[in-house]
Amino acid sequence: MRTSNAVESRQSPCPEEIRAQLERILTSSEFPTVGRGAAFLTYIIEESLAGRADRIKGYAIALEVFRRDRRFTQEDPVVRIEAGRLRRALERYYLIAGQNDPVRIDVPKGGYIPVFSRIMPPPAECEPDTKRFVPAAIPQKPARGRLALAATAAAVVVVAGLGSAIWMSSASKNIHPDEPTVIVAPFADLGGPDAKLYAAGLTEELMTTLPRFKEIKVFGRETSTALAPDIDVAEIRERLGAGYLLMGGVRVSGQRMRVSARLVDTRDGGILWSQTYDDDVRLHDLFPVQTDVANRVAMAIAQPYGIMAQADASRPPPEDLGAYECTLKFYTYRTELSPKAHAIVRSCLEDAVANYPAYATAWAMLSMIYLDEDRYGFNRIEGSPPSIGRALQAARKAILIEPDNTRALQAQMTALFFNQEAAEAVRVGEQALAKNPNDTELMGEFGARLAVMGQWQRGASLLDKAIAYNPGGGGFYRGTRALAAHMLGDNQAAVALIRQADLQKFPLFHGVAAIIYAQAGLMDDARREGGIFVGMRPDVVPDFFAEMRSHNMQPKDLERLAAGLRKSGVNIPVDAHSLTASADR
Repeated sequence: MRTSNAVESRQSPCPEEIRAQLERILTSSEFPTVGRGAAFLTYIIEESLAGRADRIKGYAIALEVFRRDRRFTQEDPVVRIEAGRLRRALERYYLIAGQNDPVRIDVPKGGYIPVFSRIMPPPAECEPDTKRFVPAAIPQKPARGRLALAATAAAVVVVAGLGSAIWMSSASKNIHPDEPTVIVAPFADLGGPDAKLYAAGLTEELMTTLPRFKEIKVFGRETSTALAPDIDVAEIRERLGAGYLLMGGVRVSGQRMRVSARLVDTRDGGILWSQTYDDDVRLHDLFPVQTDVANRVAMAIAQPYGIMAQADASRPPPEDLGAYECTLKFYTYRTELSPKAHAIVRSCLEDAVANYPAYATAWAMLSMIYLDEDRYGFNRIEGSPPSIGRALQAARKAILIEPDNTRALQAQMTALFFNQEAAEAVRVGEQALAKNPNDTELMGEFGARLAVMGQWQRGASLLDKAIAYNPGGGGFYRGTRALAAHMLGDNQAAVALIRQADLQKFPLFHGVAAIIYAQAGLMDDARREGGIFVGMRPDVVPDFFAEMRSHNMQPKDLERLAAGLRKSGVNIPVDAHSLTASADR
């Protein structure tokens, strides 16, 4: 028997077993959640399973996991130090929580290629003779480095005196002009094949990386992308109150790409810094270029005064233009919230994760898209599994791939919330906000969730911040903020905000507008909006209370909303649940 077990343990587990074991480790309370250990372990395992064990070198890990730039050398000990921590974490895990696990994962000293061994016999669906994973042989020669040194751009200089930020208590106020606020104008297409996509991608990468700094405030995506590349800096100062403007352009000629960038002080239009970078680039180098640019911007921000942590940039997307465009379409959908845009983005993201299953951001976005099938009634598919289950599964995959990904945490928070796990959703939301306190997409979503579950004041405060730093993307934020103003008794602000929230294709917008207008005595507006709401979502009216309870709304708040809709002319039935509860008492 001993011999049989020994032979069995030497057989390599199949990929399904290895990934299941990885999930056990990452979700265990005995595996540390701080640092990049989870990302490190996930990266080396996925590279091995993909047959790329020969690429698992210190240099590649430094770039892919720890976001070092391409000038990384062995003098930087980050990979060796973190590998030692990972080995100790795995040893601790198997001593305490993993004693009876079926698969063991080790990272032997002297390299970073993981070794997999089976402790228990294989499951029937994973027979070793036919489905066994065979790791790639350890290479005898060093792997070739990646092509093309990535372009670099932009340093944002922040003036001294970085005290506590003065947040807006009202959506109508501009940001104080002396705050360290930065806005990124869309990098301009200066000509050449794919230059437009390069420029858009570079802008997007900067918008993802810069907000991770807690000491500066970065305007949100919609506000930035709405700017013209040649925007007048005086307008930036006067209209938005941003102190600094980062702008630039991309030109492509053959296999040469030139990135130009400059930082402008909006007080006087003076150029504080400018630089032009040339590089050899081929199409598949698009994403390393973007990531490297954003990381160097982040490092430049951090170094001058030594007060900012290095940005923890998310893993770059797959080297496929179509997959990357899906994520850009997601943000466009979020500003519109229409069934048509929802269907397009869902199909696009499903293709993206099918082709690139390790693309965490796409999984996170797909989770929120699935959730919208039920919470907004968009494009439900008859006979498919419940959307909440698919949303939870997609969010879970995103978290396992990249635990610190802001979109992944946002997706997990939102899916938990609509799965009636409100307390856990709030915990994840707090964690995500602590990691990235300046991401307006996350801030707006979390504020909305807190508000509708009864924390109207705190939700309103977060929504005010989201609007202040992304006034161009305020439709979703302002709609929920308008409802919060109504619930807090500020009818004047509620009317002003709902009129600013242009979400004509979004059914719930019209329902909220009807309630607000009715309460303010604007009955013609109230009846019009109530009629549009019923026409777009007739299914909600008879089940109004059940529908709103799925949003974790408090009973007293539900009654107020129902009263407002009835006042606007919508025939909301009496809550049968409340009647039953009263009879039981």
